[in-house]
Amino acid sequence: MATATKTNASTAVPLRFPAPIGGVAGTSFKPEHLSAILEAGRQRGFFEVHAENYMGAGGPPHRALEAIRRDHPLSLHGVCMSIGGPQPLDKVHLARFRGLVARYQPALVSEHLAWSTHETSFFNDLLPLPYTEATLRCVCDHIDQVQEAIRRPILLENPSTYVAFRDSTMSETDFIRGVAQRTGCRLLLDVNNVFVSAANHGFSALDYLADFPLSHVAEIHLAGHAEQADDGGALLLIDSHDGPVADAVWTLFEIVIERRGPVPTLIEWDSKIPDWAVLQAEAAAAQAILDRGASSALPAGRHAA
Repeated sequence: MATATKTNASTAVPLRFPAPIGGVAGTSFKPEHLSAILEAGRQRGFFEVHAENYMGAGGPPHRALEAIRRDHPLSLHGVCMSIGGPQPLDKVHLARFRGLVARYQPALVSEHLAWSTHETSFFNDLLPLPYTEATLRCVCDHIDQVQEAIRRPILLENPSTYVAFRDSTMSETDFIRGVAQRTGCRLLLDVNNVFVSAANHGFSALDYLADFPLSHVAEIHLAGHAEQADDGGALLLIDSHDGPVADAVWTLFEIVIERRGPVPTLIEWDSKIPDWAVLQAEAAAAQAILDRGASSALPAGRHAA
C-alpha cells in the first residue's frame, strides 16, 4: 500500500492508495450515503465520482470525498471535457481536472467519447460523433492533451447513442480501436451503453462486443436504463442510470468477463438514488461474476485465495 500526501491551502491530508485495482466492484459515491459508508468501515470495492462535482476549492463536497478517499480507491469520471468536440479543449476546465487528479490520486481516470460544447454553448448531454478520419484525428489530439496534462493514461468510454451519422466511414468499434492504438489510452467499456445503442439502432450487442478491443479495457460500467417510445411508437432505450442493472446487461457482462477476465467494475446510479444497501447488493452481484471469472482463469490445480 503506497501513501501520498495531498496538500491544499490549509491542510496536508495523507492519502493511502493501492497499486492499480484489479477485479473488484465499486459504486457511484453519493453524499447521502456517506454516513452508511463510513459506519461500515473499509470495504473491498472502490467509489467513482463525477469530476465536475468537485471542481470547487473546498467545502462539504471535498470534505466528504476526502473521508471516502482515506480508506478506498477512487475513480474520477469526467463528463464535460467535450473530447469529441471540434473546438479546442477548455483550458480552464482541463486545469481544474488536472488539479483533481493531483489532489486525490485516483486509481482510475476516465472521460466520454462525446461532445457537449459548441462555441459558447454548453449542452447538458453527451452527444454522438461522426466516425470519420477527421474526427479520429481531433479526438486523438484532445486525448493527447488530456494525458499530457494529467501525466497518465485516461480511460475513454463508449457512448450510448440515439442517432447515427450518415457521414461515418467506420464502425464505432473500429473508431475506438483506432483511438486506443494512436494515443495509448485505455478503454472504459459501458456494457449498458452497448445494450442501449444496439436496441436503438437495431444491431447485435454480441457482434459489437466480439469486435470491441477488449484487451484495452481497464474498467467496466454497469447501469440501469429506461424504456420509452420514439415519435413513431418504436421502442427507445434511454441510458438513465436510475434503476437496477437489467438481466440482459448482466448476461452481456458475464460474457465480457469470460473473454476479458476481471477488471474494475462500477455500478452507476445517478438519479432516483436508492438506499445504500440496494447499491451494495448490485455491487455484490457484480463481484460474484468477477470472482467466478478470476477462479476460472486460474491454472489447473490452483485456487483463489
